[in-house]
Amino acid sequence: MSEQMPFNDDYDSNTSGNAEFLDLFNKKISRRELITKTAGGAVAITLATTLTGCSDDNDSASIVDDSVFDESKLPSSLQFKAVDKNTLNAFSVPEGYEARVLYAMGDPIAPNLAEWDDNNVPSGASFTKRSGECHDGMTFFGMKNERYDANESTEGLLVMNHEYISNARLIHPANNTVGQPIRGEDDVIREINAHGVSIVHIVKNPTTQVVEINRNSPFNRRITAATPINFAGPVKGNDLVKTATSPEGLFSLGTINNCGNGYTPWGTYLTTEENFNQYFSREDADRTDAELLSLSRYKIPTKSNYAWHTVENRVADTEYQYDRWLTRKEVDLTAEEDFRNSTNTFGWIVEIDPFATSERPVKRTALGRFAHEDCRASRAISGQNLAFYMGDDSTGEYIYKFVSDTQWNPKDVNGGYAAGDKYMDHGKLYVAKFDFNEATQSATGEWIELSINNPLIANYDKYRFADQADVLINTRLAGDAVGATKMDRPEWVAVNPKNGEVYVTLTNNSNRGRNYDTDAANPRNYFDNDSGSTSLRGNINGHIIRLRENGDTTTALDFVWDIFLFGAEADSLENVNLSGLTDANDFSSPDGMWFDPRGILWIQTDDGAYTDETNCMMLAALPGQVGDGKIAEAKSGDATRLTPTGAVLDDSKLRRFLTGPSGCEITGVTMTPDYKAIFVNVQHPGGTWPSNHPAALNLSGGRGTRPRSATVVITRKDGGIIAGEGFEQAATQPA
Repeated sequence: MSEQMPFNDDYDSNTSGNAEFLDLFNKKISRRELITKTAGGAVAITLATTLTGCSDDNDSASIVDDSVFDESKLPSSLQFKAVDKNTLNAFSVPEGYEARVLYAMGDPIAPNLAEWDDNNVPSGASFTKRSGECHDGMTFFGMKNERYDANESTEGLLVMNHEYISNARLIHPANNTVGQPIRGEDDVIREINAHGVSIVHIVKNPTTQVVEINRNSPFNRRITAATPINFAGPVKGNDLVKTATSPEGLFSLGTINNCGNGYTPWGTYLTTEENFNQYFSREDADRTDAELLSLSRYKIPTKSNYAWHTVENRVADTEYQYDRWLTRKEVDLTAEEDFRNSTNTFGWIVEIDPFATSERPVKRTALGRFAHEDCRASRAISGQNLAFYMGDDSTGEYIYKFVSDTQWNPKDVNGGYAAGDKYMDHGKLYVAKFDFNEATQSATGEWIELSINNPLIANYDKYRFADQADVLINTRLAGDAVGATKMDRPEWVAVNPKNGEVYVTLTNNSNRGRNYDTDAANPRNYFDNDSGSTSLRGNINGHIIRLRENGDTTTALDFVWDIFLFGAEADSLENVNLSGLTDANDFSSPDGMWFDPRGILWIQTDDGAYTDETNCMMLAALPGQVGDGKIAEAKSGDATRLTPTGAVLDDSKLRRFLTGPSGCEITGVTMTPDYKAIFVNVQHPGGTWPSNHPAALNLSGGRGTRPRSATVVITRKDGGIIAGEGFEQAATQPA
């Protein structure tokens, strides 16, 4: 999530009174037991490495199972030269690499559309065939014979999110209605269509590794905030999602504020609806206390800065339904006839089959409703239940997992939405509670099922849940009811293909130590002493927590954990810079994160605390495992807090791979299966980037100097493997 939202999202809606951490029960597990438990999993890894997927169609290409981990492809050290910190309005990569701008805001994905032009801004309707704004989460799907093929690198579909409008004036003509009480229809249509998802057909030259967009492809399409999307799972047809759009509660219009992402082992894309609240205005007349509590818990404001509901002189009203962005009860109308429930139709995980051009995407309601930042599947191991791990990106919110009732069958690769029905509509949703026993110095946790059958939920005194669908629609309230642990803005999730461990970025929390007491899972409260500002306090630089399921099984109800990395400036106090970061790898506010199939962890930042010294960045890491570090003392105001830390990584295991242009967030990362092209998104850059990017490396045909969000593809000049210098050098050494 960007720090530059056009909506005040600072206030805390979590008033549940749940214990921060210290009041949780102490489990009797020794440090020796913790180490023993985290060293396991060899059987699961051995099983995983023997599996490959296949399709029922004998003519289809072999699909590599997502659980397969090849130790020989993981370098023992990182050998590329670390990129220096800088504040340039430029995109910087290591020596021997080059970065090409591939796809920028406004770029067409159809052959009959003109290039973007600052002085001749195209119509709002044309953005159904143009790049949206604020590129974010992203996945590459290899394609062969017009079907998903996890081994294919020369051709595929690049699918990416467009989160929000960072500066509306940058996408509109000079004469616009931004900030006015009544919005112009074309401006609103442009903004609605600039949200959502892009699906772009790309081809890569196997010799030069140059990537280009095939604008003539029938696979190119946009899914926007006005695209019809079906409901599936327990909430489908429930009274709380019935609106004038779909009186039966079977579908909604659009997906919005798409931030992080995920992908399924059967070859579909998962987009996450994060801060959907900022698009709505609300009126509270005739609302029940339960409705008002739900609206407040999900931070639905009185007035939205977008003001999409204010359009007059409507020509395209049937297609866009502007009135749905004002949620209220209409006099003498039922829920099926007004938009009192319109906010409930957002905040879901949306499945998109990029290969099914004529089918509607699906909102998978069994995975709960909240500010979804990311959604990552567990390793796909035949005969084991799939799990999906998720974070709720807001201060003091929770970490979740959904466990499918169905065990993975590799024959479901290329199963499309039918496979989604099978694995994502039926299962159990859990929320995490973390514990640290100071006496035994053991870090454990438990998954609590969010079920209407849980007495803590059924008898919750602040909100009376009607049924399981209500639990899923009001997932945050259900998490409150069971006493889940409040975290420092859980954002992206990554699953280590080597051992199945789950990593979650906790970006920051300026209120840690004030409205939120520190605890072992969120242990730091400190000032940025060299910033010259006393406003930078709390958990300023964020951290990455990781956990390992008991027995390495997705159905486990218990886990062990530690803090993998603490963001910090290299010159911070030792009890702030607990990870021993240096100038080659210090960072702040971890956000985007992804394990490539080799086991390299890519970490991206969305920062406002360290940007006086460096722009946002992406680092590469070679992690160990939970329990490989020690118990340390973190600065907590004038005291310290004990916390389990991961092993200190020197710059051979953690180093800076790139920095983005000034003003930007670096987000979204994916790679071709041959590891020779890596894609990264630059969100809301400043200055004039990318028009000032080297012309020979700018594949966007856009004209003008407005800063534009864009996708960048990075390759090595010698055509080699990204971050592969370590094992390439090892291979040349004499035996």
